[in-house]
Amino acid sequence: MELNDVMRTTFAARDYTEENLPDQILYDIIDHARFAPSGGNRQGNRVIIIRELATRQSLAKLAEPAAKRYMAQVQAGENPWNTIIPSKVSQQQIDQAIVPDLLLSHYTEAAVVLVFLVDLREVASMDQHLNRVGIISGASIYPFVWNVLLGARQAGFGGTLTTLPAASEPEVQKLLRIPEHYAVCAVTPISKPIKQLSKLKRRSVEDIATLEQFDGEVFTKP
Repeated sequence: MELNDVMRTTFAARDYTEENLPDQILYDIIDHARFAPSGGNRQGNRVIIIRELATRQSLAKLAEPAAKRYMAQVQAGENPWNTIIPSKVSQQQIDQAIVPDLLLSHYTEAAVVLVFLVDLREVASMDQHLNRVGIISGASIYPFVWNVLLGARQAGFGGTLTTLPAASEPEVQKLLRIPEHYAVCAVTPISKPIKQLSKLKRRSVEDIATLEQFDGEVFTKP
């Protein structure tokens, strides 16, 4: 496939066939993906490949509390887990929230689950003194994650970048014997999608790009 086609058709695949993902294909995907950039080229990225069903079931269980809060906030009309707008959702609403299978079933139904980590000793966090949640460190891991998803699409497979288990990071670290200085960044099921989407809905260039300043002239197609 052409690169532009891969970028335009890589979607969050959550429904899978029972087809296996061979180790050779997975190895090739990771082999290409590892060329993603990282801060200072320090390459603090790690990935754990999980095929054991019991472990994947445990990951789904650890994701459930975050998923319940997510659904409770969605039902209340809030942006889930947002750090800017305080939530008005009560703990009781969270406890009573029903989590749809869509949010958790892919952990157990996919051929493989990849857990992406970054070594916090290797990242440069330029936003560490700002009064907001830190995001800069993600530049040293998420290009790698996305490369894996692009590679999976190229190979005829698919997956989705999920982060719900990260809310229970200490428990995930214990489950997978991850050192404390490694952050859990993404849990990504990979498998053969039941249906391959070819037309994705995204905002236009004119909606997201301006010239010179945030409120500058809209960047339009020449």
